[in-house]
Amino acid sequence: MEKINFSGGEPFLHEKGEFVGKLVQFCKQELKLPSVSIVSNGSMIKERWFKHYGEYLDILAVSCDSFCEEVNVLIGRGQRGKNHVENLHKLKEWCHRYGVAFKINSVINRFNVEEDMNEQIKALNPVRWKNMEISGFLKVFQCLLIEGENTGEDALREAERFVISEEDFERFLQRHKDVSCLVPESNQKMRDSYLILDEYMRFLNCSNGLKEPSRSILDVGVQDAIRFSGFDEKMFLKRGGKYIWSKADMALEW
Repeated sequence: MEKINFSGGEPFLHEKGEFVGKLVQFCKQELKLPSVSIVSNGSMIKERWFKHYGEYLDILAVSCDSFCEEVNVLIGRGQRGKNHVENLHKLKEWCHRYGVAFKINSVINRFNVEEDMNEQIKALNPVRWKNMEISGFLKVFQCLLIEGENTGEDALREAERFVISEEDFERFLQRHKDVSCLVPESNQKMRDSYLILDEYMRFLNCSNGLKEPSRSILDVGVQDAIRFSGFDEKMFLKRGGKYIWSKADMALEW
């Protein structure tokens, strides 16, 4: 293993980030992984976390779907009185101060597809700005409806109001083609190019819509469990899944 990423929900909810901090430290010190990253909405991260664990973290990816606060509230990115955009700049500064690579993830949807983010992204200067197409995101979401763990058809109907066409997504990419850190992930590129493990260390199959997860890798091992995943290594490489992800190999400058 070369890289591990902690994401899903909010990694910093438990014990004010102490738990995920200890996991990050363990992965670096004990497992000696080249890259450890976190995906978060950023709302629960405090500077004291960086003081304790920043040296062990290679990349912090923060979700930002809009630089308009009204749109963030509309699409569910509102942070209970906090300004999401202001917090984003604060996190970028902490990453700079404590030597962590700063990344931004955006899901392009019906409510932000016409937005021009060029100026804001260039000002934040992340090492990567990953854009995911909401139609691709929804297709993965549809495949992951597991009985007892999701809300069923109501959740799908709610998600469908965010869907854009591939043409909409391409126009958004063209508008931001001069942003050098832009990494687009269309529906085609997302399909089968992710390995997704649930909390029981089971692979969730995103390629054929099966709701039944694999057996846990703790019980049958990685090789047996991964056969269920539908993982496409060629597509993973094609979408840029392999990149410089260790901060030791990066020229971190802001």
